Amino acid sequence: MFGKIAETIWKFTGTDKNNIYLIDADKKIIIDTGNRTDRDMIKNFLGRAVDFEKVDIVIFTHLHYDHCGNFDLFPNATFYASAQEIEDLKSDASGTVLDEVVAEKISAIDIKPMPEELEGLKRLDTPGHTRGSMCLLYPAESALFTGDTLFGTKRHGRVDLPTSDPEAMKQSMMKLVEVPYKVFCPGHDY
Repeated sequence: MFGKIAETIWKFTGTDKNNIYLIDADKKIIIDTGNRTDRDMIKNFLGRAVDFEKVDIVIFTHLHYDHCGNFDLFPNATFYASAQEIEDLKSDASGTVLDEVVAEKISAIDIKPMPEELEGLKRLDTPGHTRGSMCLLYPAESALFTGDTLFGTKRHGRVDLPTSDPEAMKQSMMKLVEVPYKVFCPGHDY
């Protein structure tokens, strides 16, 4: 449920097997914020590893409710997602987030476009599950954060949702085959 998976990486797994990652390095970085239904567990477990007010950066692999539901636990963070994901949020928040309540809340915050590299994390655009899905490579730990593009069972995320791009998924999967990593960090543990 919660533990250290590399020297600077912590992992929290929620009730629907979705993951939140904390990189505790020069900056405190959260990758995805989990499902709102896990809020109390997140406070209890992840709160032991980091003071939420001291989180510098939150990066969303995509903006589905189970990956962005607890963004507001991190009041001083700067938020990032892909430019495409931000555009989709602005044009159809409910279709992008898949939850009316979370969509309304997250639409009110400033989310910046993720640059090609940020604090040692390299953005890999991997459309498919959503048009704006991205993975992150963290060479300092040889870690790959895949969101819902690729799961531990080597399956990919669904491509039948409002902002999915089924045609792009194969190319995104092929891109990940070429990425060298040792620590695999999927969006869900299935």
